Amino acid sequence: MSLFDWFAARRKDQFVGKVSQETDDSDGLWVKCSECSQVVYRKDLISNLNVCGNCNHHNRINSDERINIISDKDSFNELDKDLSPIDPLGFKDRRSYSDRIRESQAGTGLKDGVITGLCTINNLPLALAVMDFRFMGGSMGSVVGEKITRIIERATLEGYPLLIVCASGGARMQEGMLSLMQMAKISGALEKHRSRNLLYMPLLTHPTTGGVTASFAMLGDLILAEPKALIGFAGRRVIEQTLREKLPDNFQTAEYLLEHGFVDIIVNRKNLKSTLTKILNIHGVKKLANKNII
Repeated sequence: MSLFDWFAARRKDQFVGKVSQETDDSDGLWVKCSECSQVVYRKDLISNLNVCGNCNHHNRINSDERINIISDKDSFNELDKDLSPIDPLGFKDRRSYSDRIRESQAGTGLKDGVITGLCTINNLPLALAVMDFRFMGGSMGSVVGEKITRIIERATLEGYPLLIVCASGGARMQEGMLSLMQMAKISGALEKHRSRNLLYMPLLTHPTTGGVTASFAMLGDLILAEPKALIGFAGRRVIEQTLREKLPDNFQTAEYLLEHGFVDIIVNRKNLKSTLTKILNIHGVKKLANKNII
């Protein structure tokens, strides 16, 4: 490599970041789409809600960004924000579970892998839970299960529709059976919400897998998904080895599930708020007289 080539490569590294399933957090002015390899100006990508303008690839976004997209400005009122996980089993693999919790909390600024609260969307009330994959892969432990259960119960009490944005690798193995119990607890709360003829919608984002898919992600009245989101229970390799046959290339994508009736609608991120508003209007959700939701 010549001195000129080395200098050019160094300069490119300074100004170009990478996009995998989420945008890179470096200071690069440009990012490269992992789907189409198009180099995109970072500010343009952010202004387009982290969706590639060339191929429509939906990069992963965090819970705060998702809440800003869905809810009216300054309308979101977070609930149960001080709930924090503990290590009931004293679990340790290569590192202790307590250390992993502290590291995730420091790295994300979150107490655990979900944010819950009440908000309005075009002045229509909505109970909202947003999972965040940055926190231990969005895994569902006791605190995640408790917070989701509480927001469902609050929605039932207030008579509000409910949206849960799913992004998870499944149950949190470090909490063992306590994590698996959350599946039944959340499902029971959703049944009470349903018994009041209230609307529940899960939004399946990349990825939605494991115990989350096996419980509340598939219990919606309307199941929404983002384009090309990975949605499934077991991994592709496990299924292929069990069935001893090759699966389709698009297996476990939102598009495959839509074709086979497991998803009702695939929604582009830029159309999410307007689509949710239409659904709420169709289901007779009334606007609030007071725009502040408590």
